[in-house]
Amino acid sequence: MFVAVVSDVSTDDHRLAVQRLLVQYGFNKVMKDLYESTSITDTALTRLKRDIDRATDFYDTIRLYQYPSQDTLVISSLKENKWRRLVVRTE
Repeated sequence: MFVAVVSDVSTDDHRLAVQRLLVQYGFNKVMKDLYESTSITDTALTRLKRDIDRATDFYDTIRLYQYPSQDTLVISSLKENKWRRLVVRTE
């Protein structure tokens, strides 16, 4: 599964914490605040979301793009301490 992570965090401490987590989970830095992975599992992605939730606060925004996840594009976003999920199905 391909996963891209885009982060927009409020402080440098949060940015560093998120960067460390992403590198720990095997993501490669593509650009500033943009990371990609082609080898992460669903279980690891669930743990990563939980860890990111702990490392961020109300003012931080994180967006994960997953493809393919059951032949769909899944966009998960953390905004105002809540995860939201958008599923785009292909026909």
